[in-house]
Amino acid sequence: MFIFAHRKTLVLLDGEYGSVFKGRSLDFDELRAYIPGDEVRDIDWKATARHGAPLVKSYVAVRRQNVLLVTDTGRNMAATAASGETKRDIVVQALGVMGYLAHRHGDAVGLVHGNATVTRTIPARKGEDHLERILREVDQHTNLDGGPSGIAHQLDFVLRHIKQRSLMVVVADEFLPGPETETLLRRLHSRHELIWFTVHDASLASEPGAGETEIPDSIDVADGAFLPALAVRSEAVRAAYATASREREARRQDTYRRLGIAEGNAGSSHEVVPALFALLEQHKTRSQNGGIQARKRQHRAG
Repeated sequence: MFIFAHRKTLVLLDGEYGSVFKGRSLDFDELRAYIPGDEVRDIDWKATARHGAPLVKSYVAVRRQNVLLVTDTGRNMAATAASGETKRDIVVQALGVMGYLAHRHGDAVGLVHGNATVTRTIPARKGEDHLERILREVDQHTNLDGGPSGIAHQLDFVLRHIKQRSLMVVVADEFLPGPETETLLRRLHSRHELIWFTVHDASLASEPGAGETEIPDSIDVADGAFLPALAVRSEAVRAAYATASREREARRQDTYRRLGIAEGNAGSSHEVVPALFALLEQHKTRSQNGGIQARKRQHRAG
């Protein structure tokens, strides 16, 4: 099974997960007198006004959190990835890595998955057997006979039904959010700690100047459209395809950057662990920078 096959590799990411997420979730403990050096944002201004002297809120760290894995199990994810593997295999590995890290730290793991017509859930629980159940669920429901992909439906489900703040890990293919989905992501990002992992599609044409490369006929699993290999042998067609692909990728990355969501990507199974390591580092940097900016705004307001 996944966990036993990858245990040694996953240990490499263990410390990174802990440094990013542990101690981030806090519960209110009590009010106490202000001490120089306390964060301005922790001052309870109403209690301070009643008491006549500055009072700050003190917190205790919540040792455990819920990790919510959200993924597309529509037929797009049964298609071929950039490496020639199915995207499903890379998705299962990425979810397994994050789920195992959560398990190592005592966090409960849940799942939301589906396609454009149905969303399924597995409630958050702890344990290796539970994680294996989640991974089997994703593997079994991702096939070419499934419904059309539509990750926005799963995101909307989370917004409407998952109220407890969680670490939300979304894994999908090269999804470019439209205006409505951007609004949805902003609302989710304000409620949950959100990171995004992209699995790259297979290229339909070789790079311009690469010479004659064997490219098979292709079928778009989303709509059944047939693309003969002959159509992409032209140097002009390959150049136009490469330009369009780069432009779309730049727009996609810019969208997540504007939304303040850390995004990582991989096109093969062997890229998953280093890509997730970089994603966790990126998320930590964004969170730290966001905290600095918030403190500056509060300092100016004070």
